[in-house]
Amino acid sequence: MKIATNENNLHLSISQDDLHIVNTLDCGQCFRWRKQEDNKMTGVVFDRVLTLKQTDDEVIFYNTTIKEFNDIWKAYFDLDTDYQSIKKRLMCDQPLKASIEYAKGLRILKQDSFEALCSFIISQNNNIPRIKSTIEKLCERYGNQLSETVYAFPTASVLSQLEKKDLQGLSLGYRDEYLLDCAKKVQSGQIKLEQVGSLPIDEARAELRTIKGVGPKVAECALLFGFYKVEAFPIDTWIKKVLSYYYTDGFPKEFSEIAGIAQQYLFHYIRTSPQAPKIG
Repeated sequence: MKIATNENNLHLSISQDDLHIVNTLDCGQCFRWRKQEDNKMTGVVFDRVLTLKQTDDEVIFYNTTIKEFNDIWKAYFDLDTDYQSIKKRLMCDQPLKASIEYAKGLRILKQDSFEALCSFIISQNNNIPRIKSTIEKLCERYGNQLSETVYAFPTASVLSQLEKKDLQGLSLGYRDEYLLDCAKKVQSGQIKLEQVGSLPIDEARAELRTIKGVGPKVAECALLFGFYKVEAFPIDTWIKKVLSYYYTDGFPKEFSEIAGIAQQYLFHYIRTSPQAPKIG
């Protein structure tokens, strides 16, 4: 992995098999990235606006320094993890082999814990376009302004001061009280997010489920995508179909410590690949 700079842009030499930005950023694990008409992707991450563009052999990070790349983006894209070895191991399983061949370069992001937790609270019984729209409206109303049209994700401090009436018009529905309960418990210290990440996974699950409206699926999504607990295995309607179709005896235990990575390949494949079986 080589890095070069050109004017204000950083060029990361990496194959699409090792990092594919569309597969990674548009697979349902994050909600603040947008495809641009010129094949770029722009997102809001850690109170920063980042624009990326991928070619066959590199990813361009616009207006990014080497220091910022090393301090933020290298970890965010999990570039220190050897995904080639992980994929080689998973591909001994035929459904996973098909999924990985379809979505090579998909990686699990290391996202902000609070934003990921709130985002997956918003995601329950929801679809991706509506989730994205609700989050954007929430950011525009209560997030710090980063540019003329871009806003950061609101802090727990700000959200904890709100009431349900303050969230009207955001398409949250019944999720409004769940979001407020989450913010109040985080802000008060009842939920210490920095500690959740270091807990054994069963204890971390139990801790997150003390938040109103956080059930098994939301907790697993938050743990996988917001705390990088790659043993977490979210089960939504798509994965239920995958399990009933491919894994009637249960998901293979030999992959249990990286089950979340496997799950995301399967989820993206069954939901978007034209070659995927039409299940149920």
